[in-house]
Amino acid sequence: MDQIKTFMEQSVFFDIVIVAIILVTSVFIINKIVKKFFQHSSFIEERKEKTIESMIRSLTRYMATIGFILFIISQFVDNFGSILAGAGVAGIIIGFGAQSLIRDILAGLFLIYEKQLHQGDFITINNTFNGTVEEIGLRSLKIREWSGKLLTISNGEIKQIQNYNIDRMRVIERVVVSYREDPDHVWSVLEKACEKMNEELHHFLKKDSTNELIEPFQLFGLTSINANFRGYEYTVIGLVDDQYYWTASKETRRILAKVLYDESITLAEERLLIETEDRLPH
Repeated sequence: MDQIKTFMEQSVFFDIVIVAIILVTSVFIINKIVKKFFQHSSFIEERKEKTIESMIRSLTRYMATIGFILFIISQFVDNFGSILAGAGVAGIIIGFGAQSLIRDILAGLFLIYEKQLHQGDFITINNTFNGTVEEIGLRSLKIREWSGKLLTISNGEIKQIQNYNIDRMRVIERVVVSYREDPDHVWSVLEKACEKMNEELHHFLKKDSTNELIEPFQLFGLTSINANFRGYEYTVIGLVDDQYYWTASKETRRILAKVLYDESITLAEERLLIETEDRLPH
């Protein structure tokens, strides 16, 4: 027994295993406590809770991993504590060539601090990638594309974010009708469609603190009299709660299509004028 005890005291491998177990257990416990805390709290919006929880998970993992790596190095390098104190943490990080890591971490912190996005938001990254935010980490952002693919982007590579879930979104639907349609008749038909939308989709509309509608569905106006050389363009708008934007947009188009069909309104069509040789001027 004494020999086993002596071996365990002198074994570097044993120390490393013990520290690894402690770190993994600590990370697990911390994440469990944070999750339980947010499950029983209601003073923060659910999306913000998920965002903070995701960031804490990422932070604990990185801290545990970095601490474990430094511990292993200290087991094989004499006076590692003195070297670490003399060189400074910043010098060691730069020495390991982790400038990009620092950039990613700082960018991730700014994403959270400036409230540019939350977990569950539908966003467009760099005007290229579209998807729902699944995880916000210190180093990277994970978004799930509509096709189901999970896209991981380094925080430092994010230059532009278009967020479709910041409090409110405006549904904007444009209808281009034929030049042969009476503008006054079209106007009245679209106003009728807006009334129908406000009746059926009122629960999607954004309300103020007094539960009054901020901007119901309405006919914005005749926005072009020659839209793409095809016809008159009318625009219908309505301010909705961000979480209902996509559903509200689809339902708006459905109601517009149905009302226009019932009223026999002809939409604009692509027209091609061909001049024959006989009709060409001499």
